[in-house]
Amino acid sequence: MDWPGLMRAGLRGLGLRPAEFWALTPAELQMMLGRDAGNVPLARGRLDELLKAYPDTKGGTENG
Repeated sequence: MDWPGLMRAGLRGLGLRPAEFWALTPAELQMMLGRDAGNVPLARGRLDELLKAYPDTKGGTENG
């Protein structure tokens, strides 16, 4: 963990007091910094949607 960077983001960026910063869980701090939206793991349901939308085909390319 980049604690100095997280502390700067929490204390300077978010204006948290030290006690408020240290009372947060890493997940709470991440959410407050707006870093949770794009970091969701790919679930099986979403993978199935992508496979349906972009099916593998034979003979179309050298990479596939």
